[in-house]
Amino acid sequence: MRWYVVASLLTVLTSSQGILTTLSQSNGGYKYDYATVPFLAEVFKLIVSSVFLWREMQNSPPPKMTMDWKSVRLYPIPSIIYLIHNNVQFTTLTYVDTSTYQIMGNLKIVTTGILFRLFLKRKLTNLQWLAIVLLAVGTTTSQVKGCGEASCDSFFSSPIQGYLFGVLSACLSALAGVYTEFLMKKNNDSLYWQNVQLYTFGSIFNMGRLLMDDFRSGFEAGPWWQRLFNGYNMTTWLVVLNLGTTGLLVSWLMKYADNIIKVYATSMAMLLTMVLSVLLFNFKPTVQLFLGIIICMMSLHMYFAPPSTLVDLPLTVKPVSESVSEVSVERRTDS
Repeated sequence: MRWYVVASLLTVLTSSQGILTTLSQSNGGYKYDYATVPFLAEVFKLIVSSVFLWREMQNSPPPKMTMDWKSVRLYPIPSIIYLIHNNVQFTTLTYVDTSTYQIMGNLKIVTTGILFRLFLKRKLTNLQWLAIVLLAVGTTTSQVKGCGEASCDSFFSSPIQGYLFGVLSACLSALAGVYTEFLMKKNNDSLYWQNVQLYTFGSIFNMGRLLMDDFRSGFEAGPWWQRLFNGYNMTTWLVVLNLGTTGLLVSWLMKYADNIIKVYATSMAMLLTMVLSVLLFNFKPTVQLFLGIIICMMSLHMYFAPPSTLVDLPLTVKPVSESVSEVSVERRTDS
């Protein structure tokens, strides 16, 4: 499957996550325990990957599967990074408002490019670096409200701790993505075997979160396994299915493409979500949204288009020495 097909599917599914989550609410809240959604999504990804791995093992030769502990012990690290990232996100929101947090979240676009270069040793051209910066500018522009509104002033009035935690959150998000790509590409193991390892630890860590929530509440609502499906309806299951399928597509991109493509897919998904919100939830479009879309499209073309289509290269002119030699040869031939 071509990477751009997977990236397009990822864009559509990611853009629908927020919409499905909003539709799953009832009277402005959730009737189900939202912490169970990531857990069930991890279990879904684990089951799907296990089925595909089992099918691969029926073939001859069987898929490559590295099982030594030195390799397996690396797979819990992304889950640990995401666990820390989630706590940093919560801490950041105690210092800044939601709009400021969303704008600062675009820093992960640039930090992904930097870590992509430092840790994976992948070189980017000057045009590609400019495209990544333009993508961050475009997504930020689409989220900025009118400067006459109070939210514009709030961005510059947050305490310094909020900005520091925001930068840390962006770095952790980029680090988790880059490290996952490193894991997926460090050997020729089967993609589904690597997924089984990732999602096994992901399921364990999400189960641990549910247990921690139980201990914090003193088991007031009972153990998590008794309320696992409480309040679920068709829309909630679609949220789980969407989240799980999105994770599988991301792992494919990490294996066969790279983090920058994933960043573009998720950034375009954010813009698509805002456009769909205009149609579904009477969200009022702004000039900033249209400008942001234009800037992001320019960034997309600049990053993926061949350099020859972006820059008018001068026509090659033959050196003087070559032209003189050709003239002398012609004269000798005539004589």
